[in-house]
Amino acid sequence: MRIKEHPILGSAEEKRLVSFTLDGKPMLGYEGEPIAAALKAAGVMTHRYTAKQHKPRGLFCAIGRCTDCVMIVDGKPNVRTCITPLCEGMRVQTQYGVSAQPYTDKAGC
Repeated sequence: MRIKEHPILGSAEEKRLVSFTLDGKPMLGYEGEPIAAALKAAGVMTHRYTAKQHKPRGLFCAIGRCTDCVMIVDGKPNVRTCITPLCEGMRVQTQYGVSAQPYTDKAGC
């Protein structure tokens, strides 16, 4: 699911494969690529859930202008994963409102 050749940008340069975790699960991506790109390549579409209605959100603008792709990265919430470079050993977590804890109520309040 990665773009290997682009009609304008040409071929992507080879980068070092690094490991990171998503909600404790081991993942792989290329060093320096946006975290969101590594997640997309792995088939991960949901990055966070909204605070009030618990709706899933993921990559939307891909240029750091919106907040749909924010996640908890190395313990810091609200990190825009579309513009944050991936590094070896990063701990990435799905964000629930502003927390790493999944919602327990089903009321949507």
